[in-house]
Amino acid sequence: MSDRVSRRSDRGSGSLLMIGVCGVLLVLLTGAMVLVSAVHASARARAAADLAALAAADLVLNPTPGEAPCTRASRLAAANGGELVACSTGQDDVVVTVRVESSASVIGAATARSRAGLSPESASSPPTRPMP
Repeated sequence: MSDRVSRRSDRGSGSLLMIGVCGVLLVLLTGAMVLVSAVHASARARAAADLAALAAADLVLNPTPGEAPCTRASRLAAANGGELVACSTGQDDVVVTVRVESSASVIGAATARSRAGLSPESASSPPTRPMP
């Protein structure tokens, strides 16, 4: 008789166990999605900063009348889903900082900084000819 009572009291415990397992899986998958969103926003910010810096450096090294390097950098950062936060131009280089919003509002925005232009060594030394 006690065997029947114990079997009845275990009835439904497998369902509760599965609900618990599903809950843990849901929490883990949500965390993974937030992590993937952060990595994606970081990659987008780096790409936007690199492209914006290259476009601005092109204008610094080859000036075009009527267009400022930081204006071009801002336009290119916006075209790549970012926002130009800072831009500084030197004699032969540009440093930009771009911010990209993440799709997960929990983690905020990703920021990347990029420099483009002549390297310090190449700016002070004469160009060299390649070896034949």
